[in-house]
Amino acid sequence: MKITIVGAGYVGLVSGACFAEFGHHVTCVDKSDEKIAALLNGQIPIYEPGLDAIVSDNAKAGRLTFTTELGPAVADAEIVFIAVGTPSRRGDGHADLSYVYQASEEIAGSLKDFTVVATKSTVPVGTGDEVERIIRQANPEANFAVASNPEFLREGAAIDDFKRPDRIVVGIEDERARGPMTEVYRPLYLNKGPLVFTSRRTAELIKYASNSFLAMKITFINEMADLAEAVGANVQDVARTIGLDKRIGSKFLHSGPGFGGSCFPKDTTALVKTADDFGQTLNLVETTINVNTRRKRAMAKKVIAALEGDVRGKRICLLGLTFKPNTDDMRDAPSIAIAQALKDAGATITAYDPQGMAQAKLEMDYIQYHENAYAAAADADAVCIVTEWNQFRALDLARLKREMNTPILVDLRNIYRRDEVEPHGFKYRCVGRPDQEVG
Repeated sequence: MKITIVGAGYVGLVSGACFAEFGHHVTCVDKSDEKIAALLNGQIPIYEPGLDAIVSDNAKAGRLTFTTELGPAVADAEIVFIAVGTPSRRGDGHADLSYVYQASEEIAGSLKDFTVVATKSTVPVGTGDEVERIIRQANPEANFAVASNPEFLREGAAIDDFKRPDRIVVGIEDERARGPMTEVYRPLYLNKGPLVFTSRRTAELIKYASNSFLAMKITFINEMADLAEAVGANVQDVARTIGLDKRIGSKFLHSGPGFGGSCFPKDTTALVKTADDFGQTLNLVETTINVNTRRKRAMAKKVIAALEGDVRGKRICLLGLTFKPNTDDMRDAPSIAIAQALKDAGATITAYDPQGMAQAKLEMDYIQYHENAYAAAADADAVCIVTEWNQFRALDLARLKREMNTPILVDLRNIYRRDEVEPHGFKYRCVGRPDQEVG
């Protein structure tokens, strides 16, 4: 099939590359001359494991092309996917749909034969109706159908998620869209990817409901971690055991400094705003947002407590800055709030992250960045593990201690055990586990 992706950001680029890998002919369109020039030169603007190889292979095979010219790409397409950003709107927290609506209007003028216009961007309920209205108003003669096809990609594992999805959701109001949307995902049938057709509004709500539920699950286990610390229990044992219940499941039950990234913060907020627009209240989601916001600053207090309640004039090393490993995404990363709180308390901050430092420098220019974990830890009064990159799971603890001024390790991701850290002379603090562990 001939596919056009409008927006060559994270979702658009991953989706386009994977569709091309399926054998479709894909054109990715973006307004950024700089981004398209980089892609044409084989440079990937984001970090996602495995993406560079798929983009390179399919570009060489002629199945994946990049352009800033929307018109010809749309005119030649059987399906046009809208994959532009929908950030939180300044001032009120609603999803900013201006890029979606602008793309819809520009697409309208170039539609020729029957075309499915599918939104991959995360959009509030009713957005598809407005996209359809905009296209119809801009081009009354256009022959098209609007579908909703939300993505469920985890940063750091997006390629595998696309090729082996738990579900593929397609929301339609026009039955003519069913055939093309089925065909575009046909290569996944061998992997038995479940294709679920719903109404368009239902598909839009599914995406927000999914992300909000996962965010609540993370927040729940974080609150259990606080309770575990207070009563002398071990939250990892709690999480592992309740996760054995198939009704609960083990995923997203890892306590830590709170969720961040490009999806959960903005999507939970947007869902609350949507509910408010329809006269409904989502108390669980609202509480999730509030608890998560408070938790990030609370993690800074944990670091301060490990240094006897005072970090003024102290040197604190943060290991890991991105909101999760295997990405360079700094959007709403817990490290931002943690670093700011420590700075406000008078500390000097040093840091190292394997992929996120370029983006981090745009957010936190007051941090001293270093080329590896040990350089960042030099003369530090405490090291704080914020993101669980694999290379931090096997630190040379003896070397780390030699570099530091004071051997204090605050492990906000629980990637170490007390019995493997304390023999090296460290004072060890973690999340949701008692100071003296048994067994």
